Amino acid sequence: MEKYLPKEIEIKWQKIWKDSKIYKTPENIKKQKYYVLEMFPYPSGNIHMGHVRNYTLGDVIARFYISNNYSVLHPMGWDSFGMPAENAARDNDTSPGDWTKKNISSMKKQLEEMGFSIDWDREISTCSSEYYMFQQQLFIDFYKNGLVYKKDSNVNWDPVDETVLANEQVIDGKGWRSGAEVITKKLSQWFLKISEFSDELIEDLKGLTGWPDKVKFMQRNWIGRSEGATINFKLTKSNEIIKVYSTRPETIFGATFLALAIDHPLAKKFKNNNEFKKFRDSCSSELTNEANSVSLEKKGYDSKLFVDHPFIKNKKIPIYFANFVLKDYGTGAIFCCPGHDQRDKEFAVKYKLPVIIIFNDSDVHKLDNKSIEDAEDRNTILQNSMFLNSLNITDARKKVISELELAKKGSKSLTYRLRDWGVSRQRYWGCPIPIIYREDGEVLCVPKKDLPIKLPDSINLNKNGNPLDHHPSWKYTQCNKTGLKAIRETDTLDTFFDSSWYFLMFCSKSNKGQEINFDLINKWMPVDEYVGGIEHAILHLLYSRFFMRALRKCGYSVPKEPFNNLLTQGMVCHETYQNEQGKWVEPKDIIERNGALFDKKNKKIKKGRSEKMSKSKKNVIDPGSIIKKYGADTARLFMVSDSPPERDLEWSDDGIKATWKYLNKIYVSLNKNNFVFTDSDFFQPNKNQNEEELLKTVHQTITNFTNEIKEKKFNSAVAKLREFSNNIFISTEISIECKNYCWSIFLRLIYLITPHFSEELANIGAFKYSLVNLNWPKTDKKYLIIDNVTLVVQVNGKKKITINIAKDSEKENVLEKIKKNTSVSYILGLRIKKIIFVKNKIINFVI
Repeated sequence: MEKYLPKEIEIKWQKIWKDSKIYKTPENIKKQKYYVLEMFPYPSGNIHMGHVRNYTLGDVIARFYISNNYSVLHPMGWDSFGMPAENAARDNDTSPGDWTKKNISSMKKQLEEMGFSIDWDREISTCSSEYYMFQQQLFIDFYKNGLVYKKDSNVNWDPVDETVLANEQVIDGKGWRSGAEVITKKLSQWFLKISEFSDELIEDLKGLTGWPDKVKFMQRNWIGRSEGATINFKLTKSNEIIKVYSTRPETIFGATFLALAIDHPLAKKFKNNNEFKKFRDSCSSELTNEANSVSLEKKGYDSKLFVDHPFIKNKKIPIYFANFVLKDYGTGAIFCCPGHDQRDKEFAVKYKLPVIIIFNDSDVHKLDNKSIEDAEDRNTILQNSMFLNSLNITDARKKVISELELAKKGSKSLTYRLRDWGVSRQRYWGCPIPIIYREDGEVLCVPKKDLPIKLPDSINLNKNGNPLDHHPSWKYTQCNKTGLKAIRETDTLDTFFDSSWYFLMFCSKSNKGQEINFDLINKWMPVDEYVGGIEHAILHLLYSRFFMRALRKCGYSVPKEPFNNLLTQGMVCHETYQNEQGKWVEPKDIIERNGALFDKKNKKIKKGRSEKMSKSKKNVIDPGSIIKKYGADTARLFMVSDSPPERDLEWSDDGIKATWKYLNKIYVSLNKNNFVFTDSDFFQPNKNQNEEELLKTVHQTITNFTNEIKEKKFNSAVAKLREFSNNIFISTEISIECKNYCWSIFLRLIYLITPHFSEELANIGAFKYSLVNLNWPKTDKKYLIIDNVTLVVQVNGKKKITINIAKDSEKENVLEKIKKNTSVSYILGLRIKKIIFVKNKIINFVI
């Protein structure tokens, strides 16, 4: 009997599916809809195991709802703009467009080999002018509705990629792609007004019941709503006011200096001061954001100016400009309390400023949220604080805000950590911004009828800076209304702009017309199940939520939230290997001999810890080699069976082999026993007790498997199927018709995960159609009534036997049954110290 030959089988069924277009999304949604979407990939040229896992999870969900007679939208696209394509084109002497198209073609072929139920008719690519034409329209709508603006700003500059990064794209002070140390640079930049929606972006998290709590927590912290007070500090001998926002206004009596950002409005007084300019320039070369403001060496410039303390008469507080203060947070000015803040204390010690202790609690060392919250829990009392003395922190905060408002020196305030999103990027391979600068100084949107503004085909990528600035003709244009000369905007849009609305384009069938079809969008949106990595919790997911709100403000009818349910899958991990020189070695080049590891050159290899698969550490497994050797279905089954989807998956060569052997065993057995497929939901046994018991297993498996799939507990669902198949294998004295029925149900269930395998066996069993045409198996409720349970009998915690007993039997009944069972009755004659009984589960004799 032939073995399971997955490659031949899979090619056969992929061709059948492609020719029949059985996965094409219905244009008119007549049934209940279900929109399944996996985060679309960057076209690097090859899929990796992370892609295989991500798209397998989404495909299982899509197939489940297709089988349950839903209208399912399951599309695919490409996040195809961005710096990597520009860099690769430069290195390979090609164009970013050609490089991207080649990679898309390669990756699409690989994804098709996996047998995903994707509607390729709706395929999009963000670098296509058919896509970014609409993106340019949306930019213009945002501009006209006050959601886009341009300003000079200190930005995060990646010196390797030579482009601006949003705050969210700076990870531990480094560029999220290049890994280079980011510096501060002043540029004129385009911004999206995401901060306008700060409050509702936080409040509406409560309604996202289908999102993981961890993701909501991360977004809530990033938006960072905080309540406090704005305090008006009057400049000594002047009527000028410096506004300071503080989340801890009760610490005002511990303030010994004010610290200002280098570009605070007060800095204008020092524009001709060489010493200040030198200090400012030294600060500008550093990246100053919340990620590193604590670790920076503290530097300051003494302005020789003072403010009056709002409550202590004749007390003057010195003003310093400091490198750790951010202009964009609060008011760009803070009062500093070195008695209870490490950062402030370092600065105070360096510049010989006073330190005042205002808490009678030695554990309050830092003025951060955690230490203050702990101090509040301990009912810490204030001291050296005039009218706040003897009050706890909570009461002191209320009191000081009340006194500030009474004296008209401040007020209660609310602020957010979230800053507006800078979307300008200084590169060629991105969506052109539809703005022109007319020679008379007017800044104008390009008329929508003139869209898309396309990128020039020929470009020199070998010059430093933005290639569009160096193009000989592209940026030169004229105003259609006046005929005046104009210059195009040469910055392009951040690729996160591209991915913040792509899920809408999949819904619209008017992608080759002049308008987005919002009627279709409203029929399909929001996305019912969105699958992707948790690493996108802040960037992509937050920006997508903002986009929906921005579209609504522009008058478009779209849901407020883009994604109903969010499944954040874990990473695919593999052990790492290094040679004696510390260089990484690929798993495929490892040879095990007598318990030791060697490379191909017979050099000793050291095995390291398991980490996320990455090219840098060479611990990757090529999906192509796995598909070629074991088949796509084997990879798919392993990906969902090894661990819960939200956890990391540990790649195992033994695991993938065992998965193939499992499928092979079933394949060979069904061929050997002349299996005949039946599409019937029910089977009537002929007064056969063994068949009755097996049918209970069938319908309980259908019920449990269905529930596990709905709850995204795929590994548990697979465990149920394995148990089911084992029960079929060991069942005796049952008719061939009953066995055929059981295996048919098994194939209809596992079809979600192993579609080629299931289709082939159904076809061998004389089924003339595709399994996608079958509805989900129904359950016979009479078999769901559980009369008996399997109870484990243990001695000192070790399993001896299992017995079948009536459900909810009491201990006495269980002991009576054991007494009558000759294989375990001897236990009752042992010296029993204690009996541990868990109803319906175990009875353990401690001897």
